[in-house]
Amino acid sequence: MELKQIIFIVILITSVSIFLRNILRLLSYVKLAQPENRSDHPWKRIIHTLKVAIGQSRIFRFKLAGIIHAGIFWGFLMLLFSAAEAVIQGIYPKFSLSWFGPFYPVITISTEIFCLIVFVSILISLIRRFIIKVERLPNDSKEIKDALIVLLSIFFIVTALLLYNSTMNFMYPSHEWMHPVSVFIIRILPDSWVNSVYHISWWVHIVLILAFANYLPFSKHFHVYTSIPNVYFSNYEPTNKVDRIDFEKEGIEKFGVVDFEDLSWKSVLDSYSCTHCGRCTSVCPAHITGKELSPREIIVQIRHRTLDKAPIMKKQMKSADGKAELTEKENELLNKKFVGDYESVEALWQCTTCGACMQECPITIEHVPAIIGMRRSLVMMESNFPPELQSAFSNLENNGSPWAFSASQRTDWASGLDIKTCAENPEFDVLFWVGCAGSFDDRAIKISRAFSQLMKIAGINFSILGNEEKCNGDPARRTGNEYLADMLVKSNIETLNNYKVKKIVTTCPHCFNTFKNEYPDFGAKYEVIHHTEFLLDLIKQNKFKFKNGNEVKKIGYHDSCYLGRYNNIYDKPREIIESIKGFKIQEAHRHHSKGLCCGAGGGQMFMEETKGKRVNIERTEELVSLGTDTVAANCPFCLTMLTDGVKTLNLEDKVHVQDVSEILLENIEK
Repeated sequence: MELKQIIFIVILITSVSIFLRNILRLLSYVKLAQPENRSDHPWKRIIHTLKVAIGQSRIFRFKLAGIIHAGIFWGFLMLLFSAAEAVIQGIYPKFSLSWFGPFYPVITISTEIFCLIVFVSILISLIRRFIIKVERLPNDSKEIKDALIVLLSIFFIVTALLLYNSTMNFMYPSHEWMHPVSVFIIRILPDSWVNSVYHISWWVHIVLILAFANYLPFSKHFHVYTSIPNVYFSNYEPTNKVDRIDFEKEGIEKFGVVDFEDLSWKSVLDSYSCTHCGRCTSVCPAHITGKELSPREIIVQIRHRTLDKAPIMKKQMKSADGKAELTEKENELLNKKFVGDYESVEALWQCTTCGACMQECPITIEHVPAIIGMRRSLVMMESNFPPELQSAFSNLENNGSPWAFSASQRTDWASGLDIKTCAENPEFDVLFWVGCAGSFDDRAIKISRAFSQLMKIAGINFSILGNEEKCNGDPARRTGNEYLADMLVKSNIETLNNYKVKKIVTTCPHCFNTFKNEYPDFGAKYEVIHHTEFLLDLIKQNKFKFKNGNEVKKIGYHDSCYLGRYNNIYDKPREIIESIKGFKIQEAHRHHSKGLCCGAGGGQMFMEETKGKRVNIERTEELVSLGTDTVAANCPFCLTMLTDGVKTLNLEDKVHVQDVSEILLENIEK
C-alpha cells in the first residue's frame, strides 16, 4: 500500500468519525422533542418528495433564484458519482465506475455538463449575494461568512474535478468525447503540468468534499442533509388544519409550546433544514407591512434554542439523579424559555395564519403550526394575550359568537326571505351554515341574503340552524384557546348529528376549512362545500338565466387564504364571474397562490394592528390600482377588510367590493 493511500485512509476515517459524531449528536436532540406520527401514507410521501425535493417544484416560484438553486442541487446529485469514485480510488487506485457499462459515458458526460452549470450558478450566486445584495437574504457578518464559505467550497470542488478530468483526457485521449467541458482545459494546460495537476486536483477535490461534509452540520446549509427527509416527513397536502388536543387524555400538564422540548420533532427538523433564504418572511403580510414578525426568524431561533438547551438536557439525563452539576452559563440558559426569550411574544400575535410562508418554503417548513402552538401556551398556560381577545373569548363562551350578540338574533338577517330553520324543516337537503359574520356583520349579512336568494331561485331545499348555530371554533383555535374551541366544536357536532346533517354549504372559507379539515379529527365527517363551488355547479346545471348584457366589465379579484392557499380553490370563483357575459377577471400583482392576505385571519379580525401599515390597506391599494370599479371576494372577513380599506382610501364612491354571490345575483333574471 502506497503512502498516498495510507494518508488518505487516515483522513477518511477521521472525517467520517467526526461527521457521524456530529450527525448523531444533532439527531439525539430531535429525539428530545415531542413525538408526532409522520410515517403514514409512505407512497404519497415518496411522490411528494420526488416532486418537491428532487424535482425542486417550489424552488421555481422565485424564477431566477430557482434556476440557480436547481442547477446547483441537480449538479450535486450528479457529483455524487464522481465523489464516490474518487473516495474509492483513494483506497483502491484502480477502481472505476466503468462497470456501469453503457451508463458510464452518460454519467461522465452529465457530470461534466452539470459541473459547468454549477460553476456558472455559483458565479451568479456570488454576484447576487455580494454585489446585488438581494434584500430578503440576511446580511449580518456571520451569515455572509457562512455563505462565502459554502459558495467558494462548491466552486473549488467543481473546479478541481474539472481539472482532474482534464488530466484524464491527456492520459486517455480516446475518452475525450466523454469530457465535453474539461477537454478544453487540457488544450491550454502545458504537458509538463499534467502530472502535478492530476495529483493536486484529486487531493483538493476529495479533501474539500470531506471538509465541506463536516462543515455543514455547523452551517445553515445543514439542509443539504436534512431537506429531503424534511420534505418526506412534511404534510404532503396543504397545511390547512390545526391538530386537536385531547383534553380527556390523562397526564397532560402543559398545553402548547413554552420551550424547545414542547415542540414536535418535526419542528426541530424544520429548524435544521432552514437555509435562511427569507422566502417565507418576504411574503409574510405582517412583515411586508412593517411589523416585527419574521417567520424565518422563528425557525432560526428554534434551532438556536435547540442547540442551547438540548445539550444541557442530555447532560442531566446522563446523571444518576437527573441533577447534573451545571456551569453558570448552563444554568442561565436552562432558566430561559423559547417564548419570550428567543421569540417575541408581540410578534406571535401579528400572524394572520395565511400560510404564505409555508407555501413559499422550498423544503416545506411548517411555520404556522409552531406559531399556534406558542399561542396556545400563552393563552392556556399564562393568560397572556392581547386585551381585545378577552372580549372575543368571553363572547364565544357566553354567546357562541365572537361578537356580543345574543343567539336569539342569529336569524334576524333572514327577515323577509322565508328561510326555514332545521327545526322547522328537518327534511332539508343542504344545511346553510351562515356563520357568525354572515349572521351579525352588516356587510356580511348582504352575502348571506344574496346566497340564500340564489339557492331559492335554483330550487334548493335548504335550512339553517338559526339560534342553534355557534361559532365553528376557528377564531379560538387560531388564537390559541383550544379549550374554548374544543367546547364549541363538540357542541356543534352534537347539534349537527341531532339533525343528521350530511351536506353543509357555507359562504365563509374559515367555516369551510374548519368543517372540512378539522372536524373529522373529532369524529365528524360531512360533505362540506364552499358557496362558490356550490354556485358554479348550479350554473353548470343551467339553474340560472343570465341577463342579456353587452357591457365588457373588468373585475378585480381577491383570493381568500383559507379557500385558496389552504384548500386549493382558486379557479371556481373566477369561473362564476367569467360565466357572466362580458365579465373578465383583472388579476392583481399577487394572485392565486401568491395572493396577499386581507389581514383578518388568525384572529386578527378581533385584534388591533398597533405597528406598521395595516395589512388590509396594503392589499386594498394593490386591488384598487387595477383601475376596476369592482373588487370581488369570496369571504365575509375579506369583504369587510377590503370594504374598510376602500373607505380609508376615500374611494367608496369609485370602487365597490362585492362577494361573488352578490355579483351573480345582480346579473341573473329573478
